[in-house]
Amino acid sequence: MPGNPGIARWAKCIAIDPCDPKAVVELARAHAIDLIVVGPEGPLVAGVADAARAAGIAVFGPSAAAAQLEGSKGFTKDLCARACIPTAAYVRVEAEAEALAALDKFSIPVVIKADGLAAGKGVTVAVSRAEAEAAIHAAGDGPMVIEQFLEGEEASLFALVDGARAVVLASAQDHKRVGEGDTGPNTGGMGAYSPALVLTPELEARAMREIVEPTARAMAEAGTPFSGVLYAGLMLTAEGPQLIEYNVRFGDPECEAIMPRIEGDFAELLMAVAIGGEFDAPRLSDQSTMTVIVAAEGYPDAPRRGGLIEGIEAAERVEGVTVFHAGTARHSSGALLAGGGRVLAVTAVADSFANARARAYRGVDAIDYADGFHRRDIGWRELERQS
Repeated sequence: MPGNPGIARWAKCIAIDPCDPKAVVELARAHAIDLIVVGPEGPLVAGVADAARAAGIAVFGPSAAAAQLEGSKGFTKDLCARACIPTAAYVRVEAEAEALAALDKFSIPVVIKADGLAAGKGVTVAVSRAEAEAAIHAAGDGPMVIEQFLEGEEASLFALVDGARAVVLASAQDHKRVGEGDTGPNTGGMGAYSPALVLTPELEARAMREIVEPTARAMAEAGTPFSGVLYAGLMLTAEGPQLIEYNVRFGDPECEAIMPRIEGDFAELLMAVAIGGEFDAPRLSDQSTMTVIVAAEGYPDAPRRGGLIEGIEAAERVEGVTVFHAGTARHSSGALLAGGGRVLAVTAVADSFANARARAYRGVDAIDYADGFHRRDIGWRELERQS
């Protein structure tokens, strides 16, 4: 709910607001649903998981209180400070004038973050004082976090958490910027691949030990235990992994990249986390995956809607390719149209990073969508390392 033409091939889509806790519970009761999986951050912050649990329905996803790990960047930074979790130095501000004054405490580049849900786009990495001031003026009066810029390479680490216990799910590397070479404004993500080879087993273990596990313990000790998937955006600095931010969901396009690698009954695993049962880290295939986002022209500012999309079937005839839908809609004529910013996630699975990348782009090239665009350099850092 509400779904799209992609998932409609496999599931019944119901046009109900997923941020309406009462409506979600009523729907689950009407259809005798055993398990609710809450995907987006909006319904989590709105308390959908709380309402489902109160109704006695198993739900995978954190409470509204625990979802503040994503819902408020200031909340997370304060938790890191209390629990000695490595992250960038920061200040929290409540108004534009306060934010401008706080800039004096930081060197350039500096990071300006809106303190709230922003669909992955409420962050400015300012490379000049003028750019930092412009970002603050654009945000206006309201809570913000200003923080030190961290040098390094980003990676994403996903963990399944049930109270104070956390186990590794998978790693991925996202490409947030809209342009080639990671240039231009931040987006919700233009592509990803899994595993993130730069996040070595040693760094992954350190990130779990120093960042994810202390977070789970701190939340449990505060009386707001986290249950669900905790997605840690990491910066791999010279001093070790540091937390950039948390998401309390699988995230796109990382979800599309990691899901094909998970072996076994994934619904059974989610149910175990939801009800507080016994569970272990899932088995992962040793294959590589890559996801390339096809977005509407104008994204992330003013995406063009209504463009005709053809060639999905041709793309999925490429070996190992699946095309996931995001911002799509079905016209009454049956035509597939673009209905949002990020429109498709073309995902490929193969026996190596290079082969997954080649397959993903063959899939993208099979799609006919004149109003769309995509990056041709997803995985460029790994390509450089392997060349």
